[in-house]
Amino acid sequence: MVHFLEVPVDGLSSAAPAVVVDRRIRHGTPAFRRTNLALFSSGFATFGLLYCVQPLMPALSHGFEVNAASSSLALSLTTGVLAVAMLFAGAISDAFGRKPVMLASLLGSSALVLLSAMAPTWGSFLVLRALLGITLAGLPAVAMTYVSEEIHGDSLGFAMGLYIGGNAIGGMGGRLIAGFAADHASWRVAVAIIGALGLIAFALVARGLPASAYFEKRRANPRELLASFGSLWRDKGLPWLFVIGFLLMGAFVTIYNYVAFRLLAPPFSLSQSHVGAIFMVYVIGVGSSAWMGSIAGKLGRGRVLWTTFIITFAGVAMTASSSIWVIVAGIAMVTFGFFGGHSIASGWVGKRASFARAHASSFYLFSYYMGSSIAGSAGGLAWVHAGWDGVVVYVSFLVAVGLAIALKLRKLAPLTAA
Repeated sequence: MVHFLEVPVDGLSSAAPAVVVDRRIRHGTPAFRRTNLALFSSGFATFGLLYCVQPLMPALSHGFEVNAASSSLALSLTTGVLAVAMLFAGAISDAFGRKPVMLASLLGSSALVLLSAMAPTWGSFLVLRALLGITLAGLPAVAMTYVSEEIHGDSLGFAMGLYIGGNAIGGMGGRLIAGFAADHASWRVAVAIIGALGLIAFALVARGLPASAYFEKRRANPRELLASFGSLWRDKGLPWLFVIGFLLMGAFVTIYNYVAFRLLAPPFSLSQSHVGAIFMVYVIGVGSSAWMGSIAGKLGRGRVLWTTFIITFAGVAMTASSSIWVIVAGIAMVTFGFFGGHSIASGWVGKRASFARAHASSFYLFSYYMGSSIAGSAGGLAWVHAGWDGVVVYVSFLVAVGLAIALKLRKLAPLTAA
């Protein structure tokens, strides 16, 4: 953007161009490193606090005397409430600022997870997990908006990939720590440890995340909020990207929700620690999100997104094997495809929705977490009625629909990609 300044010359006035320098945070600077450490920590906390219950579902099922499908409520209830709450997170951050909302979210979420470790009944445990969905809402959508606003366009894909990589490490670390702690102590100790790690992440974000420089405070207006959400559906690509988020998360969370039940039972009969260790493949998501995000930035998001569904489909098929090593390799491929696809889709949403970026991020994540809640719970029915073969068929259907949409977006990309 170029502005013209009035410069006096010999008593007259003439127009001289003055270039406005874009001071957004760029790759290779100290500010970029501090920002990404803070965002990585927030991503770690988000997935750690949210998904620590996933490997504990068999223990929760036994401890509270509920069946496998009911135990999935520990996660699906949280993600369902989270999905709805995130529709309003963007508007709240518009009024109060990105960093303050992220900090309040981290602190409140960590406290609720610590309290859930002491829940005396299944009902009270679920109430605390539902409240967690409300407090966590201030992290994912707002963090994505912060990245879109404060990071220079040349570094956006890489920064978004690193943030989602923090999600991957948080998901892996939360599951791994919870699995080992449950084996050597109890599920309550496992959950308490994750809550304490959330408090550490709060301190890192409070200290390291720069205050917003490009944030413009706006008062929340219900009519404007509805109008902004309505405008998203007039875009040719955004609604399909929202569906992509639903399908990606639905497929991914179904595999991770019920694979523990399969591997703890004969013929595998693994321990809780061994099942938790399998979730170390989550680290693949760190490389996948950053690498695929970077490639998509160079080649075009539409040209790369569909390949992540092919990878995911191959991984799902491999989990049908009777070999533990093939199953683990399949889970790794599902993880790679999921994080790569999520990185591309979420970054694409931020670029396309320049007119309502915070609301677009909120709605993408609404769809994403509704995928976890609705599709993840439906996957439980597939497990209960048809075992792992039923899960494979169900998830394969979700991936096939996602692939069809990604190919549709590939055709639109030359005309509308940003």
